[in-house]
Parts: sequence; C-alpha cells; structure tokens
Amino acid sequence: MPRISFTTPTGTTAERIIERRGGFLTPLDRLLAHNDGLASGWNSLLGAVRQSFSVPGDLRELIILRVAVLNSADYEWAAHVGLGRANGIPEATIEAIRVEGPVTTGDDRYDAVLAYTDAMTRGVAVSDETFGRLRGLFTETEIVELTATVASYNMVSRFLVALGVTAADREPLLSGNA
Repeated sequence: MPRISFTTPTGTTAERIIERRGGFLTPLDRLLAHNDGLASGWNSLLGAVRQSFSVPGDLRELIILRVAVLNSADYEWAAHVGLGRANGIPEATIEAIRVEGPVTTGDDRYDAVLAYTDAMTRGVAVSDETFGRLRGLFTETEIVELTATVASYNMVSRFLVALGVTAADREPLLSGNA
C-alpha cells in the first residue's frame, strides 16, 4: 500500500485520463488525483511523451524500463515490461537491462540510448562522448524526444518510489477490482 491514500479524480480531468488510458485509472492516477491541476498537467505531459513523439515505441519502452531499474521502481517495471515486449524489445535485451552497470545489447541504437539514459538518471550531466553517440544515430528532434522521455520517466519513477507504490499495488487493476 502506498504511503498516502488513493483517491479518484473527477470531472474533465478524470475523463481525459480515462480516455488516454483506454478506460481505466492506474494507482499513479489515483495518487495524482489529490491535486487536479497536477493530475491534468501530468496527463498532458505523459500523453505527449507516449503518443505524440516520433521515437519508436521500442526505444521509449527501453528507456522506461531502464529508468525503472536504475530507480528501483518495480511498479514502473511491472507496468511496462509487457509493453516493451509488445513493442519488439528482444527478451535478451529485457534481461540485460535489469542488471546494474553499463549494458551492451549489440544494437548500436539501443546501446546509445541506454548509455544516455544511465547518464541522465544517475548523474544528470551527460558527457560529450555519450551525447555524440546519440548525435550519430538520431536527428535533433529524436534526441529532444529521447531526452524528454528519460526526464519524464525519472519524474514518474521518483514519484512512485517516494510514495511507496509497488508492483503489488497493480494487482487490483489486473483483477478488474479498481
């Protein structure tokens, strides 16, 4: 159970969240609902990250899963590992990113994105070498989108971890009781 109680968003904010989510609310949504402005803004930001970027879904989910590992956000991992698979991340890569320390997958794009995600998440500052790897593989628009994805999911994971939300808090959703 999280450190604070779940609540239910109401009004247009709830409608927009439920629409973006495909008809349901997550435990994250039910915590954000303590402040309608926060819930609305969060929904807009994460909706853009998930639905309005040109970066492919496998890279987005790769970032989210890696951030979950680095920030010990098991709820986030549980919420996204299936999406990672559905977006084509190979099982060997999913297993590789679960390990602390530098990851090499054999895919130049994945490896550059993982190094960038690690740098942004662990130390915030990114070396010229790490950034240069991205520059050689992605457009400036894609780099902006990759950066926003890493930053946004660090926000998500840190919110979840600080409030004590775990993978077990997803169970009512999976069984249809929430």
